[in-house]
Amino acid sequence: MDPQSMGPPPRRQSRLLTGWAYAPATYVLIGINCAVYLAMTASGVSWWAPTAQNILHWGANRGVNEILYGQWWRLVTATFVHVGIIHIGTNMWCLWNLGLLGEPLLGTFGTFAVYLLTGVAGNLLSAGTEPGVVGAGASGAVFGIAGILIVLLNSPNLPFPRGELRRLRRSVIYFAVINLAIGASTLLYAGGIKIDNMAHLGGVLSGLALGVPLAPVLGTGREPYFRRQRFVFAFTAMALVLFAYGIVRFWR
Repeated sequence: MDPQSMGPPPRRQSRLLTGWAYAPATYVLIGINCAVYLAMTASGVSWWAPTAQNILHWGANRGVNEILYGQWWRLVTATFVHVGIIHIGTNMWCLWNLGLLGEPLLGTFGTFAVYLLTGVAGNLLSAGTEPGVVGAGASGAVFGIAGILIVLLNSPNLPFPRGELRRLRRSVIYFAVINLAIGASTLLYAGGIKIDNMAHLGGVLSGLALGVPLAPVLGTGREPYFRRQRFVFAFTAMALVLFAYGIVRFWR
């Protein structure tokens, strides 16, 4: 965001941007997730409780097993596959809220990149620590968006009231902490809901890491910020490839 571009818009554009024009990447990501879910149910997969084989067929990730056999694409496709209506409903609700908050700070490309990079990071951490677990869902990426927002909303250069930024940041922190705690609580009993805690943890940690080099230039001008974005995202992608290679070497 360039503070010099925050002046009043031309009269013909005086209406505030809403919906698609305000956060196109967020709506596209939600649309892809919903389209995959609808395609699954249309093909005969249960809308309430699909089996592990069902979601694996549609691109879920089974720990390190598929990676060992070269199916790297599952690290990405798993972020768009969901295990029933409640799973996708809660994830899309969180993605919508965090996306509407984060996309004006990240930009369209940045929102896509953060979703994919942090989603893959979460799946990699899950694969490396829980090699036989079938994982699917957008929650790792959702936690990643929350993680980067926690850092970006603390940028001293944002041209918004500090009190409002603190309030928004506190809300995102509460979201991350409460949901991580809910996930951790499921480890205390057998059965019930299975939550991929490592994917959540990997998502939020990678989001925090992405935000650290971006926060100092956020609000100082579009070009410096987006130039830094491209460098940070490219470096992160290479780091994830090396991390994945290390996981494969370890389990072999």
